Amino acid sequence: MSSIVAIVGRPNVGKSTLFNRLTDSRDAIVDEESGVTRDRNYGRATWNGVNFSVIDTGGYVRNSEDIFEEEINKQVLLAIEESDLILFLVDAITGIHDLDVSVADLLRRTGKNVALVVNKVDNIERMHEASEFYSLGLGEYFPISSANGSGTGDLLDYIVKNLPAQSDETTPEIPRVAIVGRPNAGKSSLVNSLLGEERNIVTPLAGTTRDSIYTRYNKFGHDFMLVDTAGLRKKGKISEDIEFYSVMRAVRTIENSDICLLLIDATRGVESQDMNIFSLITKNNKGLIILVNKWDLIEKDNNTAKIFEKEIRAKTAPFIDYPVLFISATNKQRIHKILETVDRVNQNRNRKISTSELNETLLEITGQNPPPAVKGKHIKIKYVTQLPVYTPSFAFFCNFPQYVKEPYKRFIENRMREKFDFTGVPVRIFFRKK
Repeated sequence: MSSIVAIVGRPNVGKSTLFNRLTDSRDAIVDEESGVTRDRNYGRATWNGVNFSVIDTGGYVRNSEDIFEEEINKQVLLAIEESDLILFLVDAITGIHDLDVSVADLLRRTGKNVALVVNKVDNIERMHEASEFYSLGLGEYFPISSANGSGTGDLLDYIVKNLPAQSDETTPEIPRVAIVGRPNAGKSSLVNSLLGEERNIVTPLAGTTRDSIYTRYNKFGHDFMLVDTAGLRKKGKISEDIEFYSVMRAVRTIENSDICLLLIDATRGVESQDMNIFSLITKNNKGLIILVNKWDLIEKDNNTAKIFEKEIRAKTAPFIDYPVLFISATNKQRIHKILETVDRVNQNRNRKISTSELNETLLEITGQNPPPAVKGKHIKIKYVTQLPVYTPSFAFFCNFPQYVKEPYKRFIENRMREKFDFTGVPVRIFFRKK
């Protein structure tokens, strides 16, 4: 299972810049004005073969009367509770601020593993000045510049060394199936329908139940582990907290699973939180089945399902090769269809194709549509092989891999999907030098 690293600190110390640096992205908006990050950003980072999730939080401000800052503080506390390691970011230019002292006091009380990171150390003078942060009482610090990347290598070494040991994701076993979705989508009802029993699901307080609940499902010839995170909320909770907490839990649940059942509420349609969870599933290369729940509550005709499915795939493009089932968890409508689809997606996820068959397919593809020439360089793909990992991944060896652009990679992937059944499974395509 992957771990969660949270970046916390007062406003405008460079948390979003560090997030972008660690995740090698530009997902977080960066601006000199404080308080820009109100929504949370979730990303994946990899260092020395170790994968982990990174959460960028808003700036922590103690005793603020600003309603936005008050909500941000709540979410910072939730992020701290759920994380395995905390990066406490401070600013070398401004030095120790009263808010830094407040955050340091807060982090010491948590008992969590905290790494003190002094940002904006981009010259020798600031390197010497950074020593004043010893007074925060958090031990050694990491001087970095998140803007130009200096010092981040040592920080990443420390992160991967101090994260909990990860399980071997390449070892196939009975599939772990997670039910994810926004609150009130019907996760609890679906769990009860699948298990054939009513379960009392209690909403845990922040950090009380950190691990997902596993239930073995072995009925009707189907055998898998159900990763249960149903019931994430109590009615009356603040909506902003609900969204944040459910996404936090979704991060862990998805990482603990092989196949995800993404539940969408038919009465509300596809919303932004659904797309956030979809993005988490695809980034983690998990199998995917989309379940449109509460279908019995919809007024429909012969085309309603087709139109709804078309809207879903339009929002999730370019990845559209996944099953969509219209169900009712309370009425147990198409419940058995879910079990059959889980088996199919699991088979696709474990599909192994011989090198000879792959290269025959490669000849067909490149014979009809060879890679376009770039800068007068003609790209010749010599052979392809499947990589020995627990997600369909293929390495194409060619003379100029750096010139193969994303559109041609997508073309290759689409032809592979036409030839072999990879429905519900992300396919990874790599081009390497040969």
